[in-house]
Amino acid sequence: MLKEYKTGKKYVAGCDEAGRGCLAGPVYAASVILPKGFKHPLLNDSKKMKEGDRLILREVILKEAISWAIGICDHQEIDTINILNASILAMHKAVSKLDILPQFLLIDGNRFKPYIGIEHECVIGGDGIYTCIAAASVLAKTERDLYMLQLHQQFPQYGWDRNKAYATESHRKALIQFGHSPFHRKSFRLNYQTSFDF
Repeated sequence: MLKEYKTGKKYVAGCDEAGRGCLAGPVYAASVILPKGFKHPLLNDSKKMKEGDRLILREVILKEAISWAIGICDHQEIDTINILNASILAMHKAVSKLDILPQFLLIDGNRFKPYIGIEHECVIGGDGIYTCIAAASVLAKTERDLYMLQLHQQFPQYGWDRNKAYATESHRKALIQFGHSPFHRKSFRLNYQTSFDF
């Protein structure tokens, strides 16, 4: 059962990312401030939810959140500053776009760089513990998935409509057969059957 983060702060923003382990495309991050007492029976860690349920929750969160925002770092930024730094930068971008300045940030994971002027706490597995982080995980995941569906129209050979650019067997085989697209992360190395260096 997810729970609300208890603190004396009025506005707590949950932050999470999606796409960190993908071979192509951007990393997306979301920051969400939920109203006090927010609950929904479908809300969970987005990785544990069915795609249809995530899309239902997406609409609920967009409608009911006090404030929400998305931050993006594209594949070129990822290649330049590495995926960890890009994930954190995407979260910072999301926080900076919130309509309301949060007083506290609740971060999924164990690594974060302080956002100037706002306290934070990192929580490993936080998207399966706190509602605000779970909501952020749903938004980050669904927004990125929708973007990858658009990219799939340009590059159907990689199956991004199904794998969303994660390193599935079919995606790896497509890389060997077709080579990399302009959206693949060149800093990522693929070892599948034979060495494939971007």
